Order: sequence, then structure tokens, then C-alpha cells
Amino acid sequence: MNRLNIICLGVHDMERAVKFYRDGLGFQTDEKRDKPEVIFFSTPGIKLELYPLELLAQDISVENPPEISSGFGGITIAYNAKTKEEVFDVIELARRSGARIVKEPQDVFWGGFHAYFADPDGYYWEVAWAPDFEFDENDMLK
Repeated sequence: MNRLNIICLGVHDMERAVKFYRDGLGFQTDEKRDKPEVIFFSTPGIKLELYPLELLAQDISVENPPEISSGFGGITIAYNAKTKEEVFDVIELARRSGARIVKEPQDVFWGGFHAYFADPDGYYWEVAWAPDFEFDENDMLK
């Protein structure tokens, strides 16, 4: 198993999530509807999928779906920036789009610079830069 190419987020309110990711953060998609059944966003190296949370739980198991709760699930999504300034830019874009800024941009003990925001469904995103980050021709972190 050597390819991770889709991250699926179960969302409570599809229309709100689509507006946040497509209209707010500017993620690319061919989907024009504000409340599709499912939506895929193209980002460098990975697709982000939004799917209704209740349906995602049923997809995992009809007989015994996972319990839907609001709380930290121990998973974050990372946006790897090319510069410290880009960390600020992404956090400001997220803020304007309605994200809750959990941690303002700051230096980190491991030598980098990062911040965190939570999307409208409470998923945590880290926006990080490190002086040793290298990117390939597709803007993927090496």
C-alpha cells in the first residue's frame, strides 16, 4: 500500500462545508452545486472528499456504524507551506472563510513555524513551514 490519494471528511452540513472549502479557501472542483451528494476537490497530490457524516458512518457499517460525536479524533490534516509568510496567508484566508483559528502562527520547538485552524465541522488543519521542507515539481513535500 503505497498511495494515499483521497482524504474523506464526513460533514454535518454539506452546503456550509462546500462554501468553506470551494468558495472560501478556493479549493478546486468542477462541482457547481452548493449542496451535492458528494464532492471532490483537487489539490496537489491528494483529493479531498466531503461526504455527509451520517452516510459515511453507514458506509463503514450498516449494522454497527461508528458513534458520531463531537470531539477530537486524533487526526489532523496538514498544509505544508513554502514560506513562513505563506503560513500567515493561509491562516488569514481560513479566518476570512469562517474557520476558527485554534493556534496563531508561531515558531515551534522543532525549528519550524506553524498554526492551526478548525474547519466548520471541527476538523483540525495544521499549516506548517520548516526550513528544510523541499518540494518536488508537483508542489509535493519530499
